[in-house]
Amino acid sequence: MESAAETIQRIFGDARSSVGAEMAETTTHYERLQKIEFPRPSSTRYIAVANQKGGVGKTSTTVNIAAALAQAGARILLIDMDPQGNASTALGAQHNSGDVSVYDVLEGRRGIEDVRQRCAEFPSLDVVPSSIDLSGAELEVANLDERTYLLKHALDSFLAQSEDHYDYVFVDCPPSLGLLVINAMCAVTEMLIPIQAEYYALEGLGQLIHTIGLVQKHYNSSLLVSTMLVTMFDKRTLLSREVYEQVKKHYPNIVLDTTIPRTVKISEAPSFGQSVISYDPRGIGAVAYVEAALEIAQRSPTVLAAIELKQGEN
Repeated sequence: MESAAETIQRIFGDARSSVGAEMAETTTHYERLQKIEFPRPSSTRYIAVANQKGGVGKTSTTVNIAAALAQAGARILLIDMDPQGNASTALGAQHNSGDVSVYDVLEGRRGIEDVRQRCAEFPSLDVVPSSIDLSGAELEVANLDERTYLLKHALDSFLAQSEDHYDYVFVDCPPSLGLLVINAMCAVTEMLIPIQAEYYALEGLGQLIHTIGLVQKHYNSSLLVSTMLVTMFDKRTLLSREVYEQVKKHYPNIVLDTTIPRTVKISEAPSFGQSVISYDPRGIGAVAYVEAALEIAQRSPTVLAAIELKQGEN
């Protein structure tokens, strides 16, 4: 019996045709990924996903990497620190104004255990939702002594008493470099930076790296940039390839080999309260995110060893 990839090639004729080749390649990757067991990290990985530039696929990356890992059997906690609440929407979490959310956690009215919600699509994925109420939090907590560690203290307290073990904790950051992002950076040990495959996206990368350096120096010396992921990649254009090559040249050990293509399904999925992993599982966008998640999972021993070494130096 012929495989799905062979069927697609037969229907579209010459596999070198752009549509036929892409569909066949995607189907082949999908079938291969179904047979791979994702390794789970030896200890919890704490990852903030940040880029102060909007529209680079930051929330899409957070949601779909988390969903892909959960689908593969990992236990995930995702904290939405963006007042827009797009990650909460994509994972079907209730987050209307007035609902309990991460805003109440930062202000000390609730604990994470009180506000987390189970994702309907992926039972091993818990979500701490955000809401528009969070937009005023930076001003409200600006004068507190521990204002940069509010999320860290809440997360540490929750995990210390929780019976659940999480393999990954993801924090989706707003597109800024304000107090909410600093809180996220102080609560984690890793940064995942999505980079749009355009030259404008590279201009802000230096500023973000500088901010991370300041956080490392003054607030969280254990923090490291463990992962960069090129998003909105169009392999047909020279520009996308050049941007990827430039980023890979400067950060060879942390840029994933996988790139995320520009596809309508990724941006369409949240309008149905889903990640692209569940909305279009065989599509090119979902397959790319699953491949990226596998890379992240496979790099766990190296990343955790680097974090341990960094902590030992402090």
